[in-house]
Amino acid sequence: MPHGITRRAFLGAGTAGLLALYGCKTPNGLTQRTDMSADIILFNGRITTLMGSDPTVSAVAIKDGLFTATGDDRNVMAFRGASTQVIDLRGRTVIPGLNDSHTHVIRGGLSYNLELRWDGVPSLADGLRMLKEQAQRTPPGQWVRVIGGWSEFQFAERRMPTLDEINAVAPDTPVFVLHLYCRGLLNKAALRACGYTKDTPNPPSGEIQRDKHGNPTGLLIARPNAGILYATVGKQPKLPPEYQMNSSRHFMRELNRLGLTSLVDAGGGSHIYPDDYAIIEELHKRGEMTVRMAYNIFTQKPKEEKEDFLRCMKLTAPGKGDDFYRCNGAGEMLVYSAADFEDFMEPRPGLPSGLEKDLKEVVSLLAANKWPFRIHATYDESFSRMLNVFEEANREIPLKDIRWFFDHCETISDRSLDRVKALGGGIAIQNRMAFQGEYFLDRYGKQAAERTPPVRKMLDLGIPVGAGTDGTRVSSYNPWLVLYWLAAGKTVGGASLYSGANRLSREEALKLYTHGSSWFSGESDRKGAIAIGQLADVIALTEDYFSVPEEKIKGLESVLTIVGGKIVYGAGEFSNLDPAPPPVIPEWSPIKVYGGYGAPLDVRKAARTGVPVPGHQHTAECHAHGCHHAAHQLLVGIKAAAPRYSDFWGLGCDCNAF
Repeated sequence: MPHGITRRAFLGAGTAGLLALYGCKTPNGLTQRTDMSADIILFNGRITTLMGSDPTVSAVAIKDGLFTATGDDRNVMAFRGASTQVIDLRGRTVIPGLNDSHTHVIRGGLSYNLELRWDGVPSLADGLRMLKEQAQRTPPGQWVRVIGGWSEFQFAERRMPTLDEINAVAPDTPVFVLHLYCRGLLNKAALRACGYTKDTPNPPSGEIQRDKHGNPTGLLIARPNAGILYATVGKQPKLPPEYQMNSSRHFMRELNRLGLTSLVDAGGGSHIYPDDYAIIEELHKRGEMTVRMAYNIFTQKPKEEKEDFLRCMKLTAPGKGDDFYRCNGAGEMLVYSAADFEDFMEPRPGLPSGLEKDLKEVVSLLAANKWPFRIHATYDESFSRMLNVFEEANREIPLKDIRWFFDHCETISDRSLDRVKALGGGIAIQNRMAFQGEYFLDRYGKQAAERTPPVRKMLDLGIPVGAGTDGTRVSSYNPWLVLYWLAAGKTVGGASLYSGANRLSREEALKLYTHGSSWFSGESDRKGAIAIGQLADVIALTEDYFSVPEEKIKGLESVLTIVGGKIVYGAGEFSNLDPAPPPVIPEWSPIKVYGGYGAPLDVRKAARTGVPVPGHQHTAECHAHGCHHAAHQLLVGIKAAAPRYSDFWGLGCDCNAF
């Protein structure tokens, strides 16, 4: 038995673990590897494995993209060879890479470089200042777009921007500000660019608000659904293909910074297969993906959904691809008649009478062809009708043999949960309530909010549950906001939603965002834990997730992200390991100036101007893991948020972290 592997861990490693450790035949029939040396060893850490037998270790070894040993420093160092890269974790907390079970990264990557993100911006004044600055640098013919990921309740002012404010800061450049999937704000220049005038009729999928003279004000209202918002996004200029590749790479890097190593992409409206997947497929061919993606195919043609899926079935199939990029199945939209878009500012939408017929036709097709599927649903009134269809289909072809699941499930009832369990389904939950909880409380009350969604009940029933964001147009793409919401039970604005009964421990929440999410891509035996034979996806954190104050969970990041045994991001003491990112294009891109999620405005200013922040005197209390001097903390922020400005990393601070 290899040195450093406990008997329990060795016996529990399974076939994948044994094959990872062995490579040539021995007299007892096992296949022993001739070269046992690791590619990477991480040591001197507080490594949470999420394995019951060895929940915490200090070191791991990685070879050929898999974990091959876990244990204490001395035993794992037995796998060190002449070419092994050895990384001192310096006591950092290390966890499995995060895995988002529902997000829209393939679509979001195509426009990430174009978007001015308000995710994590602390005040409306800051947001408007950013809007003004970006409008001034945006060239003619282009827009400034703020597309989701924020709530007015995160702002110090606790309110939305007004149309007058947006027009004042951007009088000439078209501006579109998307607020959840309930409304959008257009300045006067954007109204002209869209061609919305006094004579423009309301579309079937929304309302153009008008003044007393019948002129559009600039407010678009999603009533009864978000079609008008989708359409307005579609009117805005796109990046050329090479720029879209750059944009997608920077979006993946941003996700790596936040600790994401895997995701299940839920497709999206106006995101057509295979056309809009060409960019990510090219990046995959080039070996430039840094986040694993299993993608679902979202139907695009109301009343033609069956034909749409038949077309896609000729082009791909579930499982086609590899560990980095592959088809996962159908959904989250299966048929448009079953779409109950959540908008807690509006009453619950009724669904048409044709839902059952439409859905049965598509589900039967998918089941007959063994296609896993997912379906968007918010309200229990929708679940009841959908489950009637699923139970009927199950009598013809058992659904338990097909991986299927619901998305969202905010108001699902106990009765509907029992029916999901009986049919062998799963539930992917997202933190939409963290962004819309205040609206839900106002409309439905505190008692209803207590179980929206009923995560504890789902887990008690043994239903597979995975966590995600539904980023980027409602929730932010930041996974730590989900973990905060699950553990603290609060919105991003601090409103309390859940009592202790529907809140999770931090470990429970983390399991949903790692191993729990792996079920939704059929990879429960491949990822989600730091275990022998599993994919070597691992992150080291800025602070200890398990002990930081609740409010600090939202601000956690990775300082070292490894995907498949390859370092894809490094910051702080690991910045020397960070692969150089490509330059940002176009030159006027907002992300080149403002960085990613949560970068404070003074950091953004320093990154933009290149002017160093005044430093501080080195003291005995200054060291790599605990300096509390303001300048040091600011430099840490600059390094994490804007790593391209490497020319002033260490200015003003001679602590070990620099």
